[in-house]
Amino acid sequence: MGKLEGKVAIVTGAGCGIGLEIARSIAKQGARLLLNDRDDALAREAALSIDPSGELCVACAGDASDPVFIEEMVKLAVQRFGGLHVAVANAGLTIFNRFLEVEVAELRKMLDLNLQGSVFLAKFAALEMVKQGEGGRLVFISSVTGHQAHEGIVCYGMTKAALRMLAKGLVAELAPHGITSNAVSPGATVTERTAAGDPMFAEKWAKTTPTGRAAFPSDIANAVLFLISPESSQITGQTIVVDGGWTSTSEVPDFEH
Repeated sequence: MGKLEGKVAIVTGAGCGIGLEIARSIAKQGARLLLNDRDDALAREAALSIDPSGELCVACAGDASDPVFIEEMVKLAVQRFGGLHVAVANAGLTIFNRFLEVEVAELRKMLDLNLQGSVFLAKFAALEMVKQGEGGRLVFISSVTGHQAHEGIVCYGMTKAALRMLAKGLVAELAPHGITSNAVSPGATVTERTAAGDPMFAEKWAKTTPTGRAAFPSDIANAVLFLISPESSQITGQTIVVDGGWTSTSEVPDFEH
């Protein structure tokens, strides 16, 4: 029996990387799962890698920034599995640029996914959790860039800082219903995307991370698992930073060499 036996979860942006590892870890603990990604083929492949039977982990492709889609996704989880107990807002967009070069369209796109999508996933999931009367867990994936300034991603960091406040702000309204809301802030994490962007990503960040290594998706998933487990029932409105101590020193690798 896993710690999440009998629970139902939604994880957005879970076709690969951190989201997929979170989804995989949740499923291993016995939860039934709706796995979302914008890419239909990627979502299906990820869901089948977790549950080849297609019965306990179901792909749900769609735009996690769209409130209409989000509401339908929550309804699907309830229809398919009989309820909803966990929602992890992992889907997000990173745009690298200097602040003086920010364009309206790219900022709007990032705000829609990182913030609007997270707000409405929390809203529609919480409405179902309140109706069920069994409590629930909301987790937002923030970032160390929402704690410390990092050149070239000021607006991205702003959205991630907002998610920390969202987790904290929801406490007053949701805690009385037994719903906790927390965030996890990953530091430099080795994923398909970061490794493809720089083959030396892990080595560079290992040199500037106090623990001597970059994070892996499993490190982030472990923090999420704790926050949605029975052991964390008295923890809400908090953010766990998973960065090997980087926010304590904030040294940035030399990306030019």
